[in-house]
Amino acid sequence: MTFLKWLSVFLLVWTQGSQANQSYPGEIQPEPATLQSLSVRWPIRGDENRNAVVHVYYRKSVDTDWNPGYPLFRRLKEATPEQQRLWQFNDIDSAGLEGGWIFAGSIVDLEPDTEYQVKLLLEDPDGGGTERILTMKTWAEPAEPKGMRIRHVVPGKGGGQGTEEDPLRGLTAADQAARPGDLFLLHAGTYIRENCPENTWNLTRSGLPGRPIIYRAAGDGAVILDGGGGVTTEGEMIQAPGIEHVWLEGLTLQGRETAIRADRSSHWVIRRCHFRNIGRGFTALHGGYDISRHHFISDNLFQGPTTWPRSKGIESYSATYMTGAGHVVSYNRIEHMGDAIHGSGRGNLSASDYHNNDIRNCTDDGIETDYGVTNVRVYRNRIVNVIHGVTAQPAQGGPIYIFRNVIYNAVFSPFKLHNHTAGVLFFHNTSIRDGDCFRIVPSRETVTDVTTRNNLFLGTGEKALHTSARFIRCDFDSDGYGGYTGPFAFLEGQLYPKPEIDGVSGSSFYTGRSAIRVDPEGCFEGGLMPPDDPDRMYEAEELDFTLSPSSGAVDQGVPIPNFNDRFTGKGPDLGAYERGMEAPHYGPRSR
Repeated sequence: MTFLKWLSVFLLVWTQGSQANQSYPGEIQPEPATLQSLSVRWPIRGDENRNAVVHVYYRKSVDTDWNPGYPLFRRLKEATPEQQRLWQFNDIDSAGLEGGWIFAGSIVDLEPDTEYQVKLLLEDPDGGGTERILTMKTWAEPAEPKGMRIRHVVPGKGGGQGTEEDPLRGLTAADQAARPGDLFLLHAGTYIRENCPENTWNLTRSGLPGRPIIYRAAGDGAVILDGGGGVTTEGEMIQAPGIEHVWLEGLTLQGRETAIRADRSSHWVIRRCHFRNIGRGFTALHGGYDISRHHFISDNLFQGPTTWPRSKGIESYSATYMTGAGHVVSYNRIEHMGDAIHGSGRGNLSASDYHNNDIRNCTDDGIETDYGVTNVRVYRNRIVNVIHGVTAQPAQGGPIYIFRNVIYNAVFSPFKLHNHTAGVLFFHNTSIRDGDCFRIVPSRETVTDVTTRNNLFLGTGEKALHTSARFIRCDFDSDGYGGYTGPFAFLEGQLYPKPEIDGVSGSSFYTGRSAIRVDPEGCFEGGLMPPDDPDRMYEAEELDFTLSPSSGAVDQGVPIPNFNDRFTGKGPDLGAYERGMEAPHYGPRSR
C-alpha cells in the first residue's frame, strides 16, 4: 500500500471514529415539575467513547448567581436480554431516540411555586459541546381556588338542593350535581352504606384546571365512607376511571379491599384523610407518562391489617399504587401494610417525589420505586420495622435518587436491587439493622450504573457488604460502615478483608477515598444502637438519628452539588442528618 492510500484509509477511519465520538444534542425535554424538584431528559447521539458530560447549574429567575447542580445521568443505551425479559417497556420511548443516549437528571430541594433558570452545559472533548438555558417553575401545593360554589351534603339516598337548609342526600346525588368549581361540604355521618346497595361510589364528574371538585369534611363530626366490609371484601369503595381534578379532604375511608381506584386519572388531591380497615388506599394505574399527572397525596393516615413481625409471607396491602409522572406522596403516616408505597409496571413512574413519610411495621417494603424510569426521588422518609427499606426492582435505566432517608430494622436489606436493575443513586442515607450492614442479594442478577456516596450503614453481622450480584459500572465510595466483625465484603464469591476493591467484574468499588469505618458505639447523640431483635416492633419516636459530636461519621463525607451544599463542618457528615441542622418532620403536619 502506497503512503497516500494508507493516509487516505487512516483519515477515513479517523474521521468516522471522530464523528461517532462527537456529541449531537437533540431537544431538551423538561419533565413534569413537583413542589421541590425540577427535571429534564436530553437525548444526545454520538459520544460512542462515553466521555461527554452535562454539567447542571440553576438559580431563581430573580437571582444573578448560579448554583451548581449534580451532573445529568447517562442512562444505559440498550437493555440486555435479561432486562428486556423482566422490564416493562416504558415511556422513555417518548424521548424519540434510537441508538443514542439519554441524559436525565433532577434539581432537588427547591422552593415551591418558584421560577428557576436551569443551565445545561454539554462538554465533549470530541466536539458537539453546547450550552442551553431553560426557564422552569416548581409546582405549588394545591390550594382551594377563590369563588367556589359551596354545596352541602348529608348521608341519604338522593334528592336535595345542596343548600344548608336542603342539603344533597348521599354521595351519588352530590356527584350528579357536581360541576367544576364546586366545594361539597360533607356533614357528619356514615356514607355509601346507606347510599348504594353495592357499597360503591361511582364518580363520574371531573373538575378542570383551576376549578377542581372538592369533597371535604364539613367539620361537624366524623365523615365516614364505609365499604361495608373489610380488607377481604372484593371491589372498590370509590370507582373513578379517567376522573380528573377531584379532591378528597378530611374523610375516613374504611371497609373494602380497595378504597379508591382511579385508573388513567390525573390531578387528584387526597389530603388529611384516614384510611383504615382497607387493603389498598389510592390505586391509579395504566395512565402512563402522558395521562396520569400530578396526584398529590399528603398528610394522611393509612392503617392496614398486617402485624409485625411478618408471619404470613408477602402481603399485597399498600397505601398508594400509582403510575404516571409529576406525583407527590408526602407527610403521610403509613403503618401495618405490606408495601407502604407500591410500585408498578402498569404505566411506570417518572418525575415524582416520595418524601417526609413516616413508615412503620410493614411486612414487605417501605417504598418501592419498582419500574421507575427517570427522575423518581425518594427522600427524607423515616422507615422502621420493614423487610426491605427502599426497593428498585427494577429501576429501568434511571436515574432514581434515594437520599437522606433513615431506615431502622430492615430485616433483609435497606435497599433491594433486583430484576437486573439499572440507574440508582444513593446519597446520605442512614441504615441501622441486625446483620450485615448492607445486603445486595438478587441471586446472580446484574446491578448496573449504581452509585453510592456518604451513606451510613451500621449492622451487627460478620460483613459490611454481602452481595451475590454481578456489578456493571457501579461506584460505591465514601460510605460509612460499622458494627461488622469480619472481612469487609463478600463479592463475586470471594471474601475481601479490606474495603479497597477496584475493578471486580467491571465494577469500581470504593475508588479514591474508600469506605470509612464508623463505630456504632457513640455514633449517635442519644446512644442509638443497631436492633438486637428484628422481631421487636421498635417505636419510631424513640429513635434519635442525630450524630454525636465525637461520631466517626462527622465531617467524613464528600461534597455532592445540590445534595449537601449547606454542610456545617469541615466536610459533610455521613448519613441522613447533618449536625447542627434541624431533623426533618415525618408524617402528617398540623393544620
